Amino acid sequence: MAEQNIEKDPNLETPLLEAQRAAGAKFAEYFGVRLPAQFRDPLAEYAAARKGVALIDSNFRAVFALSGPDRVRYLNAVTSGNIRDLAPGQSALGLLLNAQGHMLAELITLALEDRLLVLGHAFLRQRTFEILDKFIIMDDATLTDETARTGTLAIEGPEAPELLRELTQLDFAQFPAGAHAATEMEVSGATIPCRILRHSLFGFPGAEVLLTRESLPAAWQALGEAVRARGGSPIGYRALEMLRLEAGIPWFGTDFDEHHIPQEAGVESTHISFTKGCYTGQEIVERVRSRGHVNRRLAGLQFSSAEAPKAGTAVLSLDGTEAGHVTSAAFSPLAGKAIGMAYLRREYLQPGTTLRCGTADSEVIDLPLRAAIASRP
Repeated sequence: MAEQNIEKDPNLETPLLEAQRAAGAKFAEYFGVRLPAQFRDPLAEYAAARKGVALIDSNFRAVFALSGPDRVRYLNAVTSGNIRDLAPGQSALGLLLNAQGHMLAELITLALEDRLLVLGHAFLRQRTFEILDKFIIMDDATLTDETARTGTLAIEGPEAPELLRELTQLDFAQFPAGAHAATEMEVSGATIPCRILRHSLFGFPGAEVLLTRESLPAAWQALGEAVRARGGSPIGYRALEMLRLEAGIPWFGTDFDEHHIPQEAGVESTHISFTKGCYTGQEIVERVRSRGHVNRRLAGLQFSSAEAPKAGTAVLSLDGTEAGHVTSAAFSPLAGKAIGMAYLRREYLQPGTTLRCGTADSEVIDLPLRAAIASRP
């Protein structure tokens, strides 16, 4: 699970806490932030997200802005994503790496006409700001922290494109991955300015909505009504955990962090540009690529029972040799059993390999889970 034990600000909580508490939500800690774990039965929320549309409180974000004529050149030199070639309305995933190639932060950078917006994680807000600000010396670039003024919500599921078209008049179904646009949502007779980013939290068509912190409560209430009208639901992070594990989406701070390099976490194809030129940590990333493998890698596991092991649980070979450890796990309605992610030594990564985890057997599987199930006889 993503209910983590990490060094963080103990006061981090969703700005929607009181409204969600009044609606009966139960809370836990995810990404270092107190967020809704569930509003009702997580399995019912899971079903609503798969069949209809889900509304998710994604206020675990930190939000920064870079302005000035050198903003693109500067950020391109300190992050692993290709910022140089972004046109306004596009975005890129990336990482802040140290000189040893370890991942210090995960970022989404949005290119606007006059600035860059950078989405990170609130539990690393200060460290991320300090790293981004550290090398702005001779560059004509200004970094500002927009977190306290910005809120984020996510809308995702098979009905999400049509719902977003109704609310914003944007043809969201035609948005490519990572595209974003400024627009207005018309909900419950109110007009709410926002920015829509095509980004998936659990592998279905989805958007993150950036809006002012002041408009969050009204937007949450109105969007909740809109998703329910389409057979959907607000969902908590217990349902989201099931969905994102089935989709094979690792979480920063849970499945990968500063103790790992990109190739170990399997994010080199999504978070690294191998054509952009130099950036901090590039030498290690290129050295690992030329070597062709790492000694451990994040992999999918399916367990023999419905009970999910805790993060950190050791994974052993059948002869008792240490094979790795679990990073996250949850019950999967698709599998009818618990599934999860684990770092495994290279010799145990082959799908179909049987391992032991606590008192249960486990099997190495490919993720996303739908593809793994479909490929079986």
